[in-house]
Amino acid sequence: MADMTKKYRSKMALLIVILIAAVFLAFGLGRYTVYPGELIKIFVSRFISITKTWSDTTEAIVLNLRLPRIISGIVIGAGLSVAGASYQGMFRNPMVSPDVLGASAGSGFGAALSILLGLGWAITSLSAFAFGLAAVTLAYLIGRLFNRDEVLGLVLAGIMISTLFTSFTSFIKLISDTDSVLPAITYWLMGSLSSIRMEDLFPGILPIIAGAIPLFLLRWQLNMLTVSEDEARSMGVNTSALRGVIIVCSTLITATCVAMSGLIGWVGLVIPHFCRMLFGHDNRLVIPASMLLGASYLLIVDTVARVVATTEIPIGILTSVIGAPVFIYLMLSGKLRRRNREV
Repeated sequence: MADMTKKYRSKMALLIVILIAAVFLAFGLGRYTVYPGELIKIFVSRFISITKTWSDTTEAIVLNLRLPRIISGIVIGAGLSVAGASYQGMFRNPMVSPDVLGASAGSGFGAALSILLGLGWAITSLSAFAFGLAAVTLAYLIGRLFNRDEVLGLVLAGIMISTLFTSFTSFIKLISDTDSVLPAITYWLMGSLSSIRMEDLFPGILPIIAGAIPLFLLRWQLNMLTVSEDEARSMGVNTSALRGVIIVCSTLITATCVAMSGLIGWVGLVIPHFCRMLFGHDNRLVIPASMLLGASYLLIVDTVARVVATTEIPIGILTSVIGAPVFIYLMLSGKLRRRNREV
């Protein structure tokens, strides 16, 4: 048991090191290179007086452009991953993602509607957030009507609501002006961290943190959802209340992430699955591991999106291009390991 604990601690420490390396990579790479020594001095100078050996341009790039982008990448990556891990634990299905109840589809419609009406970025984000919450609320209320199986009812309702709001978004794109409005809607739906500024961070970060803290604290109770309802209740776990908390917190996280950055897929699906390969199915380990690895993954992908081409690639495209093949590999490798164990 002690050896297992030591092994898990080593893996968790490795994830922390990867995150730190991803942060330095994100700060350093771009059209304007920032070296680690300069980066450390810039931040140290905010607290103590030291001799300035860097240019004003370097300081402006670090503090005004890359810092808010990196913070948002960490928070959004961790948020989507913890929401995905929580949903997968609740539904007992590794194929579930944070948008299973329609949060992303609702947020996409809210943003598209706001862009069509010519509203500003702040209203667009607020509209995306509000419609994301509304979509999940509808899915939850409809799912409650399915008396035979509460979990199955939620999944079916989520599919229905997602399809409905996706159709609404398609209609908005159909009637939008093809010269200005349609490209703006299309770009927003592909996801990006480029428009996030420092003044936008705290209104977005606070709901994500508020949703992630309860999921982190209740991660041991998520394990109780893998047993029967009677067994869970005998251990003092109210499964209905626990599902309600998970839905509220995960929806708050997902809707906020989409409102901040647009649609970024696959993070909440692939990362928890990969963490279960590293740590097993114990959510006490999978939840914090997903937060660390999700933050690192989104930072690395965003850095690649900035430097791989002359024009920045929307991050949602890269997460899909990377996530889908990786997920297929994880599925096939898991099936192969199970077959070998049976042999």
